[in-house]
Amino acid sequence: MSYLIRFARFWYGFVVGDDWLTAAGVVVALVLTWLLAHQDVSAWWLLPAAVVALLGVSLWRATSRAA
Repeated sequence: MSYLIRFARFWYGFVVGDDWLTAAGVVVALVLTWLLAHQDVSAWWLLPAAVVALLGVSLWRATSRAA
């Protein structure tokens, strides 16, 4: 059982890391892309836009905390 706990903690730390809001934003972007694609909407642009926006928000939050 301790192997499973260590495995889960590794993946949590790898995916979520220090900023759970960025990880949640990526999940929301993936779900929205999936929903749009199943409605026959060209959704290729959503993930790159979400990554740029999430990176900007993450950097802004990190630099405002440091200042």
